Amino acid sequence: MQAEDLYSAGEVGPDNQARVWDDKADIGMEIPSKGLSSTDAGMPERCEGQSRMKIMQEKLPRETRRIPPPSKLQRFSVDTNESLHFDPYVSQSDDDEPQLLSSHRGQMQYSDEVFEEENEIEEEQIGDQMCSIPEGGRSKHKMDVKERLSEDNETESPDVFCTDCKTPTWSFQNLYGPHKDHRVILISRATEEIKEDLQKTTGKLEEQIGLMENFASHLEEIFITVEENFGRQEQNLEQHYNDVIQTLSQRYEQGASRLADEKKLKLEALYGQLVDCGKTLDISKELIEEAQEIYRNENKLMFLQAVASAIARTEDLIKDEPNFKLLASLEFENSTVDLSDVKQMMDSINIVPAPSAPVINPQIPNSATSTSVRVCWSLFSDDTVEFYELHYRPVLDDTNAGLQAPEVLKKRAKETYLTVMDLLPNAQYEFWVTATNTTGVSPASEKAVYMTVPSPPVIKWRECTSFPDAALIRWESGNTNPVDSYTMELSEIGAECPDHGISESIVAIPTCECLIQLQSGRHYSICVRAINTGGPSERSEPVIIQTTGTYFHLLEDTAHPCLSISEDGFTMFYGDEDLPLSDMIFSDNTFARCVAVLGDLIPVRGRHYWEVDVEERTEFRIGIAYEDTQRNGFLGGNSTSWCMRHVITPSRHKYEFLHSGWSPDIRVTVHPKRVGVLLDYDAGKLSFFNAHLAQHLYTFHCHFLHLVHPCFALDSPGALTIHNGIAAPEYTMFN
Repeated sequence: MQAEDLYSAGEVGPDNQARVWDDKADIGMEIPSKGLSSTDAGMPERCEGQSRMKIMQEKLPRETRRIPPPSKLQRFSVDTNESLHFDPYVSQSDDDEPQLLSSHRGQMQYSDEVFEEENEIEEEQIGDQMCSIPEGGRSKHKMDVKERLSEDNETESPDVFCTDCKTPTWSFQNLYGPHKDHRVILISRATEEIKEDLQKTTGKLEEQIGLMENFASHLEEIFITVEENFGRQEQNLEQHYNDVIQTLSQRYEQGASRLADEKKLKLEALYGQLVDCGKTLDISKELIEEAQEIYRNENKLMFLQAVASAIARTEDLIKDEPNFKLLASLEFENSTVDLSDVKQMMDSINIVPAPSAPVINPQIPNSATSTSVRVCWSLFSDDTVEFYELHYRPVLDDTNAGLQAPEVLKKRAKETYLTVMDLLPNAQYEFWVTATNTTGVSPASEKAVYMTVPSPPVIKWRECTSFPDAALIRWESGNTNPVDSYTMELSEIGAECPDHGISESIVAIPTCECLIQLQSGRHYSICVRAINTGGPSERSEPVIIQTTGTYFHLLEDTAHPCLSISEDGFTMFYGDEDLPLSDMIFSDNTFARCVAVLGDLIPVRGRHYWEVDVEERTEFRIGIAYEDTQRNGFLGGNSTSWCMRHVITPSRHKYEFLHSGWSPDIRVTVHPKRVGVLLDYDAGKLSFFNAHLAQHLYTFHCHFLHLVHPCFALDSPGALTIHNGIAAPEYTMFN
């Protein structure tokens, strides 16, 4: 093969390389296959192949016999997608052959498949050299080649990675060294695989760390719960024993008091008996002394007179036999003390204690409807509970603070959750829960506030406006209490929307209006949800929005009292009868002098077009004005409004294009039955057209500093009808 063919082989890419070699098949060259082995058994076949090549070369002309060895020609490199291509052949001397092989090997990017090709090339190099060596010296020569390859490669950094030994190495060691027959891959690929494994391992470790942190947090809660349970049980035990001791003390005091009373009675009886005995002794002694004194009296007459009474008294005393029986027993009554209640109290210490206070959970998002909430709680202990009792009542706002507190309602539950029904929409309720078993009722949990979801908002279709690429939607909350935010859902009519017809949602809208960007020339169905802690409300009634043109209504709150606005908001009437000034009701926003009205604000830049039906015998003004335009002036008579004015004179119909009270001298020969108005914010233009004739009438050129309202006025009785939501005609593009 010639050098230019080799260069072209490197340029055509891997798919055409086979054809390059096929074109040279007529020279008899054979390409070594990937299936060649590096064992000695395969060497004779290669020698035979080389002999055939040498014979064919002798038959060829000299200039075609220069075929470099495969080790110099087939220098493979690998792109990122592992495709192979040939590098151009650079001729080097035979002395540089080992260095060429070494440097080439250092530049190679390996993959599993290409590494096999490299092994085959090295085997072929060794085989080519051994074909010309006698069989006895082949072993020695093979070892010399291995040592030379080892020396050349070990001077460089390892270029492959052994997956069996998990260590970097050189590619030749996969053939002859300690990593023979091991699976080796490129260093870069090994790095990527190990990084992926490390990332996966790190991810799993992070998951485990997260689980362990959660478990540690749970353990901390358990520690706290154990401490709380211990304190509660200790307090319960102390309370029970205090009750027992108090009861025993009461029983002791009662028994001691009873014994003291009995003792008192006994002593009082004995003391009375002792006093009576002493009195009897005193009387007996007195009678004995008196009898002895009478007995010693020698006057017999006096003796006889005194002795009779003494004898009578003595006989009376002797008649009453003394009572020597004790009036009080020496023994006390041995009554049995009733300690049955104490025994019951002692037994109650070992029975199931009353439950601890449950913990009521905060409200979970989307756990409520407009009339119900799902309340959940937990019991961080092993207490036995027969049932829970959920208490709740409405929360009064500041405006109802002076009213009487609402009634507390109760519901029983066996589980640690309960769905409470029949509630008011978008209302706050206060919940707390107790646990009950055979021993008693737990303390009440902390109170938690739950909310029902709001009522659906009400879209104010009269205040909604649309434009060629946007829409402004306004709505009412429909709820007494404020809501957190709103979500707008829109779907294109006629388009296939997988999520129940919803093609797009706009969330976290803080107010009751939203300006959204849409695609031009489409029809959309738009609805709104109100959001609070309990979840989203039901969808509002949808409003249909078209983006074919600018769509707006007349604002009744800006209309002069003499004007009447139709129900659809597109037609204004000025009656023949003048309204008395006393019957006119003005506000800061209504026109006072000019019988005019504004349309909805146009908040979107770009081009906007609408048309107005006008009557030939009606004087009118049509144009635009800033929101702060003077209400006590005339449209076009100040710097904040631009308008086309129709005035009927005795001689003709006069048309003026007024701004700041000035109008150019323009004559309109054909009275327009429908006036087209084109507002171009970006170009700073306001143009008027005769819509029936597609005729341009006049264009104001102005840099609009603020957003504008369409404005309309009647200087004489009549009516104006607005046609909007239509695309601007083509003839307006050339204005």
